[in-house]
Amino acid sequence: MDPPKAEEPHLRHVERDVLIPKMMREKAKERCVQQVDAFNVCCKDSGFFMVFKCREENAALKECLTQHYRDPVFFEECKQEYLKEKLQYEQTGVPTKSRKQKLPTSM
Repeated sequence: MDPPKAEEPHLRHVERDVLIPKMMREKAKERCVQQVDAFNVCCKDSGFFMVFKCREENAALKECLTQHYRDPVFFEECKQEYLKEKLQYEQTGVPTKSRKQKLPTSM
């Protein structure tokens, strides 16, 4: 039996199963921007009938997103980014959301 890695921090259930997958979904949408845009355009153009008319676009979007969700390298990237943000929060006490907020532009 291999000893656990000393440098690998323990992740709580909610971090491993909720917070990191949430980050993965957001990043996957950024990586699948072409499919997201195509699906959005189709939905806007089709109105009520989008369920029937946008099947191809929906399938392409699902395929792209699923490909990222199942990628262990992508999970590891998101996990490392989450751990980095968590460490910054522990050091500063300022949540990432507050640090990323843009200042209002003057008119």
